[in-house]
Amino acid sequence: MNQLINVFKILSDETRLRIVVLLAQQELCVCQLCGILDVSQPKVSKNLSKLRDMNLVIDERKEKFVYYKLKTDNAVLTNTIDNILNDLEKYPQLALDKNRLIDKEKYLNQCCIDQ
Repeated sequence: MNQLINVFKILSDETRLRIVVLLAQQELCVCQLCGILDVSQPKVSKNLSKLRDMNLVIDERKEKFVYYKLKTDNAVLTNTIDNILNDLEKYPQLALDKNRLIDKEKYLNQCCIDQ
């Protein structure tokens, strides 16, 4: 029961829901998420931290970027997101986010700091 409650708590926040829906479609770095969602880097990072703490996303460093992807071992989460993606036209903001995925590469340098 706790898993079910925790998933819906996570998805009850608009930014986290938008992040999860995007990560269900493909892996993205913080810069790309910021650009697609048009929200600040601290807000995206804070929400990714919550998702990571709940063991819903995994991260992987690739060169100077850290990419996040949705874990697929939580049936409640994956089934819920699949249902949303199947009816995406009912959710204009999520559909807009999906359309902005096309331009994900242009956002890579917006918050990149050379190390």
